Amino acid sequence: MSALKGNHMDAGYTLQPVSFSRLLLDTIKVGIIKSNLIAMFAGICMALYVTGTPLFGKIADIVLAFIGAALVIGSAGAFNNLYDRDIDILMERTKRRPTVTGQIDTVKGLIIGCIMSVAGLVSLYAASPLAALFGFLGLFLYVVPYTMWTKRRTVYNTEVGSLSGATPPLIGWAVITSDLSHTGIAALFTLMVLWQMPHFYGIAVRRYDEYKAAKVPMLPVVKGMKRTYVQTNVYLVALFMSSGLFWSFSPFVAITAALLSITWILLSLIGYRRMEATAWAKSMFIYSLNHITILLMIIICYSLIKPLF
Repeated sequence: MSALKGNHMDAGYTLQPVSFSRLLLDTIKVGIIKSNLIAMFAGICMALYVTGTPLFGKIADIVLAFIGAALVIGSAGAFNNLYDRDIDILMERTKRRPTVTGQIDTVKGLIIGCIMSVAGLVSLYAASPLAALFGFLGLFLYVVPYTMWTKRRTVYNTEVGSLSGATPPLIGWAVITSDLSHTGIAALFTLMVLWQMPHFYGIAVRRYDEYKAAKVPMLPVVKGMKRTYVQTNVYLVALFMSSGLFWSFSPFVAITAALLSITWILLSLIGYRRMEATAWAKSMFIYSLNHITILLMIIICYSLIKPLF
């Protein structure tokens, strides 16, 4: 039994028999895979609309992209869980991960991560070499600059991590076309980068005690609540201003994005004055999920339905 596993059990937890498939799903962060695939599909659909390409004309490449992206994103989660298992044991939401309990040891974790990353990149390459390049960049940025270099060293770890989180739309776009000059894809990439900041600040405030115990330098832990509130609003204003990038793609989408951002700004300003910090953070986190889901679904539906009329 590994030391980590023993420590976990000493804390009063009894490990129950779990199937390997269940352990695998918990290790590769399925929830994150799903959300990133939606963002990738938005990039696919936008590119289909902009280039006038029929959906079923690229169906084989799209299927390969979904398989490849899911594997690459899953491998990033596996590598991240392996590297962070020493701090994950200190946090309530992560201390039952298989890499912490020892149910997935280092060798198994590395095998899982390596096989998934290679298979995923090969699948992406079959769909589009450029998509594979973006897939590799996303994986590298998440594992090395974010997980290994900045997560434990600087409050700007969130900014570094956001670059990786913004690559799925680029992967999707590249499956359809290699032309990156359209402002629509710039809008999607910018949206994903900026959206992640207030989203993760909300998580950081809610999990303040856990991040502090694990000595992870999240913004509220190092700089305090006031700085977090101000910086959140700065990114929300930037998110609002970036809505104009969608105009060449669709004025309707641009206006919708702007309205969603304005609502988020008002929620932040009013909520901060009326709520306790954790309540404010929870409201910001919940709205962030609604914001990105609504906007991505509008982009997807608009791109697929508009050519029919």
